[in-house]
Amino acid sequence: MSVVSVVQGSYLVAAVLFILSLAGLSKQETARRGNVLGIGGMVLALIATVVLALDRSERPWEQTAGLIVLVFVVGATVGIWRARTVEMTQIPELIALLHSFVGLAAVLVGYASYLTEPETDTVHLVEVFLGVLVGAVTFTGSVVAHLKLAGRIRSAPLHLPGRNGLNLAAALALAALMAWYIVAGTREAGTGAPSGLLPLAITTAAALALGWHLVASIGGGDMPVVVSMLNSYSGWAAAAAGFMLGNDLLIITGALVGSSGAILSYLMCRAMNRSFVSVILGGFGAEDGVAATGAGPDGEHRETFPGEVAEQLRGARSVIVAPGYGMAVAKAQYPLADLAAKLRGRGVQVRFGVHPVAGRLPGHMNVLLAEAKVPYDVVLGMDEINGDFADTDVVLVIGANDTVNPAAQEDPGSPIAGMPVLEVWKARDVVVFKRSMATGYAGVQNPLFFRDNTAMLFGDAKEQVEKIIQAL
Repeated sequence: MSVVSVVQGSYLVAAVLFILSLAGLSKQETARRGNVLGIGGMVLALIATVVLALDRSERPWEQTAGLIVLVFVVGATVGIWRARTVEMTQIPELIALLHSFVGLAAVLVGYASYLTEPETDTVHLVEVFLGVLVGAVTFTGSVVAHLKLAGRIRSAPLHLPGRNGLNLAAALALAALMAWYIVAGTREAGTGAPSGLLPLAITTAAALALGWHLVASIGGGDMPVVVSMLNSYSGWAAAAAGFMLGNDLLIITGALVGSSGAILSYLMCRAMNRSFVSVILGGFGAEDGVAATGAGPDGEHRETFPGEVAEQLRGARSVIVAPGYGMAVAKAQYPLADLAAKLRGRGVQVRFGVHPVAGRLPGHMNVLLAEAKVPYDVVLGMDEINGDFADTDVVLVIGANDTVNPAAQEDPGSPIAGMPVLEVWKARDVVVFKRSMATGYAGVQNPLFFRDNTAMLFGDAKEQVEKIIQAL
């Protein structure tokens, strides 16, 4: 049996493992198994690729093996270092940054493939062009998302004059560049003259600018959708690289990532009442070019303290916890899991209501709660739990803001108008854990804070939950 046959068989097994991994990630109970299957598929894919590289290399075996080992050492060192040092609150921006690497890799593979292929047919030219285009958009878009999530640039959407016209002009220019590149590249076939390099270089510059503008025009409150969208882009960039390299597994893996990311983006857009087409085109973070300014209803808020909250919980029959990014920052999931266990021990029904875009990443809150060993069966999605708030005695809003904002339903002029939210205000009592009265990530004021049945518990969420446990 030839080396190529063994490698192709390994690729097939790895592809099946990736598909089973995605299937496992669809449920919390099977997510760990899904991760293990995905890791196994990637290990098998790497081993098969190394074997194929050694078999096809025209260099001495030792030289090729040395280069491969060097690449593995560098990648593993950086990866392990980041995995050990990154905080859970930094995972969203880290993922955005990793997406940028995939985009940059697709651009570099495109140039390498164009310069080294002896034959330059039209199909290959289209593969190179699309790979460079999608990769460049993914690269700068992911960098901007990383900077926004990390707080290194303003989260407010960028509003250049005629931004939609600029995007349209860029799309038309890229179409013209593609025609120029294909004509120039086809004429070049067999001569070795890189006549298509100029249109390809201009395309790269235009795509880099387009990716930057698309994501910069999106408001910070919509970053979870952006991260999911960039995940899809990185998948298609990887698939394009697979076509250029003739690697079937890379094509399959890229298509899996691209399609699953697109499906997730669509589901999240529906959860936020956003247009999926608008996400792809960019600039959907605010209506009519007006950014959220933090303006909104104002009023008198009522402050509460841990002892009073403990009294409310002691007399409650039903409690729902609505977590948000503030819980991640404070690392409050651990005492919160302890509080939930103690209340359940007293016969209180305790559940967690998670909004689809709570936090800065799809599934961010689910991961944190699983990390704190909160039982899966008490963690419910927005659609599952929204109808139960009216029959709930106490709701604890831990660091959430935009996902519990009644202005989404009651104020047509709000930047988040129409976005489905957790209807926490329908409960008998609402306790909001916050450090201050500042607006949320979307920059929108929350009228929930001024409702008669709402009390504000200021301070570090972890410390306040621990004080409530002591009082109980």
